[in-house]
This record gives sequence, structure tokens and C-alpha cells, in this order.
Amino acid sequence: MEKGVRRWLVDISKWNPSRDEFSFLVSLFPPDEHSSITRFVKFEDRKRAIVSRLLQYALVNEVLGIPFNEIIIRRTIEGKPYLESKENLEFPNFNFNVSHHGDYVGIASEPLCLVGLDIVSHFIPRHETSLEYLANFSPYLSRLEWDSIVSAGTSDQILAEFYRYWCLKEAFVKAIGAGVGYRLDQLEFHHTDWSGISVHIDGEESTEWKFFLFELGGKRHWVSVAKGHPRMAITSYKRTLKCTEFELDEHYLRLQLPITRVKEFSTCGGRRINIRGSRVAILTSSQSERMSKEPMVVASSFVQELQEVAATIDALAIATKNKREMRRFILRVLKPVVGL
Repeated sequence: MEKGVRRWLVDISKWNPSRDEFSFLVSLFPPDEHSSITRFVKFEDRKRAIVSRLLQYALVNEVLGIPFNEIIIRRTIEGKPYLESKENLEFPNFNFNVSHHGDYVGIASEPLCLVGLDIVSHFIPRHETSLEYLANFSPYLSRLEWDSIVSAGTSDQILAEFYRYWCLKEAFVKAIGAGVGYRLDQLEFHHTDWSGISVHIDGEESTEWKFFLFELGGKRHWVSVAKGHPRMAITSYKRTLKCTEFELDEHYLRLQLPITRVKEFSTCGGRRINIRGSRVAILTSSQSERMSKEPMVVASSFVQELQEVAATIDALAIATKNKREMRRFILRVLKPVVGL
């Protein structure tokens, strides 16, 4: 595993804290973090937001060894999270990206290349046809992409084809640190049965990017990871990086390195790991081929792999006997995470 590379996924579908428990949990974070969680109206969105924050703290601590109470995470004006920390010569461009949609919250990190992560849940429109629904997104797709989508087959296959393209576009935009104003129609993705994925920007192929796309089996969620050269970052985000110019040979080498394990965790108190319908599975060579040759291994140990944050999220989903026990448990487990 390359140092500084992480891929974590957390299933939050069965974590159902009471509102009082959740409010208490929010109060444990620094005050300037509260609004990023409570600004969401729907409770499900708040759950995703708080797990996203937990993952960021846990990842930075694990990779860089920074004490939790010294971790400072900022956001660019476009909303891209970045670590405000001391110089790190081993990981000059350490960066991470988070995503949450449907049942999953995820985080990905890289030590040198830009990284973007996007999760898309397979949403089925109820009051309109698939094509009527997708017409809203047609301005953001190239002619080639649109033709590929509408000719995919059944209504469900058409939606799946669209979500693949959309997931890739979002991962790219998030990797470079751009906001909602970025012209998605200038990105055109090429592939062969969704392997060997490449991107054309304004009609020209960019060889400085590598993309990985896969579906979480049985959960109808698409996950995409984009890796690219730091010089492609937009200005505001580039200022947060320490090394934006280096030899292409080194960059290409890093793009071809085996990527680390993808970890998927249940938050319901159990230990089930459900990727492609298995409890624990190592993807076959044919599956890896379809995922743009990114070797991916499912974690076999729940607590050991995710450590503090896994224990936190998992245990919070377990019914506690009384408020005192809940308070004592949260203080014990979350104290190192939020720097109390």
C-alpha cells in the first residue's frame, strides 16, 4: 500500500440515533464545525455530515499522526476541504476528498496526486420517465455521452449509464477543487465497457488523469475516484498544495501504482461487510479489470482497520441502557476524535 493513500466507505443506513443523542454528539465538536452539520434540514443529511467530519479527523490522525486536538480542517471558497497543518515533507500534497449520498459516506486521500471522490445512489424518478428526468442534465453532457446513455437499453440501464458518467464528472471537479460553476459539458469521458476510462477536456484527451469506477454490489451505489496532476487544481485550491510542479515520469508512476484497499463498514453494530453480496471478498481479476485495473480488497477486520472512528460510529448505533451510559461512552470514544 502506498503511504498516504486511503479509501474508506461507511454504511450509515442502520445508524439511527435519537435527536437528543445526535445533538449531544454535535456539541462535542468545536463550535465552528456545528453549522456544517446542522445547516442541513433533513436528519439523514445531518447524519451524513457528521460521519464525514469523523472520517476526516480519523484519516488525518492515522496518516499524518497529528493529534486530534491539533487538526485544523479548512475549506476553500469553493468548498474544497484541506488540512491546515505544519509542513510535511513526506506527503507534500497530502489531500483528501469526502462524499456522501444515499447510504454511504466515503473519504479518499493521496500524498501527491490530486484526488476526487464521488458517491451516487441509483435514484429512480417517480413522477416522470427516465428520459424526462435526465433531460434536466443534458446540458452537462457531451453528445457522445448522451447518445451512450439513451441507447443503454431499459429504463434502469439508462439511469445506471447516466450515474456512471455523472459520478466520474463530479469526482474530476472535486479533485481540482472547482465549484458548481464548472462547465461539466467540457468534460467527455471515454471507455471500453467502463474499463480504461479517460477524459477529454475541451475535445483533447488528458493523459494526466486516472479514474476508477465501481458499483457497491446489492446497494445500487456508484463510487468513482479521480487522480490527477496537482497543476490541474484551480487557483484557490492550488495555494493549499506544496508541490504543484514535478516530473511527469513521477506522476505517471504514481498513477499506475496499485491503489489501497477499499474499506466498507456497517454501522449497525454487526460486522457484515457487504461488497458484491459477500461478507468478505477479494475482487477477482476480471472484476478488477472492469474497475479500470484498480486492485481492491475488502477489509476483513472491522475495528482494527478503522480504529477509533469505526468504534465510534458502530457503538453509537447500539442501544444503550440509559443516558448516563450513552454520555460516558461518547465521551470515552469521541474524546480523541474531536480534541476535547
